[in-house]
Amino acid sequence: MAIADDFTVAVNGDIRHASGTTRYTVLALHRWLQDLADQAQGSGNDLLDITSATPSARATDNIITLNAPYNIDDAAAEYLYDGSITQSGGDVVYSGLVVVGSVYGATTLQVVQDNVLYDTDSPFWGTGINTDPAANILCRMLIKTRTAGADVDGKRVRVYAREWGATFAEFEVTMGLGNSVAAIFTSQDLNNMTASVTVAGWTTITNTEGYQTIDLLNGDGAQPYYSQWNKASYSINQLYERAKYIARRGTTETIHGLDGELFRGITHQWAYDGEGGGGTAFAEDEHITWGSGLTAGEAVLLALNDAGTTGTMWVQLIKGVPPTDPMTITGVTSGRTCEINGAVTARSVSPVFLGQSTGSAIIGAFGIGIEAADLSKDDKIFDLTNTLRTPPNNVIFYVYGLEIGDRVLVTWADGSNVDFNQMTLATTLSTTGRTQVDVGAGNIPGDTPQTGFLRIELDSGIYRQVAYTAHDGSRYFTIPSTDFTDPNDATSGNDVFVAYLDKVAAADTEQFTVKYTAPRTMFIRARWGGTAPIKTFESTAALTTGGGSATVNRISDE
Repeated sequence: MAIADDFTVAVNGDIRHASGTTRYTVLALHRWLQDLADQAQGSGNDLLDITSATPSARATDNIITLNAPYNIDDAAAEYLYDGSITQSGGDVVYSGLVVVGSVYGATTLQVVQDNVLYDTDSPFWGTGINTDPAANILCRMLIKTRTAGADVDGKRVRVYAREWGATFAEFEVTMGLGNSVAAIFTSQDLNNMTASVTVAGWTTITNTEGYQTIDLLNGDGAQPYYSQWNKASYSINQLYERAKYIARRGTTETIHGLDGELFRGITHQWAYDGEGGGGTAFAEDEHITWGSGLTAGEAVLLALNDAGTTGTMWVQLIKGVPPTDPMTITGVTSGRTCEINGAVTARSVSPVFLGQSTGSAIIGAFGIGIEAADLSKDDKIFDLTNTLRTPPNNVIFYVYGLEIGDRVLVTWADGSNVDFNQMTLATTLSTTGRTQVDVGAGNIPGDTPQTGFLRIELDSGIYRQVAYTAHDGSRYFTIPSTDFTDPNDATSGNDVFVAYLDKVAAADTEQFTVKYTAPRTMFIRARWGGTAPIKTFESTAALTTGGGSATVNRISDE
């Protein structure tokens, strides 16, 4: 098929694609135009001949200029490749993009330009056009990089591969005349084997966005992150799959106010001072801008540590170039302003914004936070200071064989019974409005969960169940305001123990998570005295570095 069968030239210089699916090089377009220009008289749909102005000029085989009034449109550009076309006296440029590498399966590459997907997430190039497998060329096409005399985002584009079931990849390139090359390599992601329609239903996986601190209970204290993911009942690898689902090609999810396909994570951070201006305070997820012309840029404010007129910003750059000291930052929504104070630090992004999965553990991307209880000793996350934080060994103890309605108690064992004096009261409880239980400095076991139940020995001999909402890791449990006046008083020296499970069973399996610090022997008791009663079940089981379990043996008591 010849180009003459697929393209037409109008007398006003419009060069348009008329039919066919064949694609042609920019050199082939130039040769065809020159061939028409030397004919005696134009005819049909090719109104170009010796009397016409010279239609095109060739600088190299890959750099073609269309002389006025000759021009192509976006539709025609889809059928051309292997070089650039400049027209309208330099006011319009279509640049050549060559993507090399290798991808897994039927991957559709995406191009992001000016924070928008070029030709949507189902672009005209599909899974690849104008390929050359022998040269590892995945795709060749034209991208419009200059229009109406202005470069589109400095002619910068980012090529994505975000196909479900494959590893993700991206490559940023600044285009120009001729061809510009992007390299993309992906493979099958063995940690992303679940059907996307299944992952779509994992909506109980949630994320708290914005600057916050998380204490992993590893001795480092509370550290800053820009998110806190909660995997709910799912595995850590399923959390990774959910993150990929949010950012995959074709997603309808949003994160930090961005289309999931455009979200990358933190790319830059800086300190600022001189906050002021009109409007309200800066707000996380608002867009911020700076500069003009070649210094202009725009970002999404992902995390903000605001100390008044000073603070720190963590952003995802979406357009232009990063700012420099002492440029002015302006909030698009808030109208607030501040000035860069010091160096701007670039941060590397992960192809999957959450990080990498080993299948059983996460290696988190910069600043990504995950709920402490959802992490294991093999996970690795990096806070907003880019410091590696390793969680303690959080292990799970399961009680199987229950029925809904059973009363179940799990605590430390002392031989074959409850370890009633796991701790003792350091101060007497005998008044109303008590919000603290004191067991003496250094006496709270290191593997005590941050929330749960205490059993406190009252002077009457009853072990009262009291919920606690926090502890300091040494001496004090925080409890809701509680009345300990007689007959609910408890004298200093009375027993206190943690009840790791102390509830009516809501399922046939109940569980709790603790930080593993040493092997423990757990005492388990289960009772059901209602209809179809069972004999009291009592047993002990080991809690080790891998967790532990016990199975209730239900023996009828009828």
